[in-house]
Amino acid sequence: MPKNFLEFCTGGERVRLFSRPGNDLTGRFPLIVETLARLRARSCIIDGEAVACDDNGVASFDLVRHQRANGSVFLYAFDLIELNGDDLRRDPLEVRKATLRSALAKAGLGLRFNEHLKATARPCSRTTRDRAAAKLTPRKSATAPRRDRSRRPPVPTSPVSAQPS
Repeated sequence: MPKNFLEFCTGGERVRLFSRPGNDLTGRFPLIVETLARLRARSCIIDGEAVACDDNGVASFDLVRHQRANGSVFLYAFDLIELNGDDLRRDPLEVRKATLRSALAKAGLGLRFNEHLKATARPCSRTTRDRAAAKLTPRKSATAPRRDRSRRPPVPTSPVSAQPS
């Protein structure tokens, strides 16, 4: 399950969970399925991320990835894509988040609303940017094949002979 992103679809009492590539994960996360089934919606598509916490309450994506905590995995819901047959993707994100918050208000332990944070990133110092750029800049290997065949070194016109020392 790449990146643990999930889409959730409810239709009546039938709840289905899908990964972004379309894998059916309905049987894998029972707490999320049970909570989704209790939502007061005919249908919905919620974009979110499956999360499991370790014994210290810290999110552990390894627990989700290696299926060690399937019964306690919950959903951090980010966005509401569809509700009761209405495609909400054209609505502003703030409106979709408010609708999602309302829909999840009494949902239960399996679904948690992920707050929308408004923040601006602090600009990096020039040194930090330069270091980051250096790490991302591809390096040419000395043994790498030349890609530009039109710039071959000139062929010597006279044979090279060894000079005695």
